[in-house]
Amino acid sequence: MYMRILLKQLGIKTVWDAAEGYAALEMAAEHKPDVVLLDINLPHISGLELLAKLKAAHPEMHVIVVSVESKPETLVQAHELGADAYVLKHLPRAKVLQMLNHTFDAIADGTNSGPSADSGVSASPF
Repeated sequence: MYMRILLKQLGIKTVWDAAEGYAALEMAAEHKPDVVLLDINLPHISGLELLAKLKAAHPEMHVIVVSVESKPETLVQAHELGADAYVLKHLPRAKVLQMLNHTFDAIADGTNSGPSADSGVSASPF
C-alpha cells in the first residue's frame, strides 16, 4: 500500500500488484508494464530470481528494486541482473519519492542512469 501511495504522488495512474513472484511473472506477461517495482524478499521465489526471469522474458522492461535489503552484494547482483535502480524503501518518504522520481525521469529520458552517486547509499547509481 505504501508504494501505491508513493506512485500515485508521482502521477502513476495504473498499478498492478502481486503478493508473490510467480503471480508477478504472470501479471508482467499479461499487462506488459513499462516499469516494475520489485522487492527482494518475496515468498516462493527470491526477488533476484524473479528479476532474472523478468529480464529474460522481457529484456526491454525496466525494473526498479525497492527493498529494505541493503547488503552491497545484493545491490551488485541486482545491477548485474539488469535492474535499472535500487531504492531503499525504509528511508524517509521524501527521499524515496525523490529517488523514484529521478529514476522514472532517467527511464523516460532514455538515460537509465538511476540516482546519482552523491544521493547517498540509499540507491544504486546505475
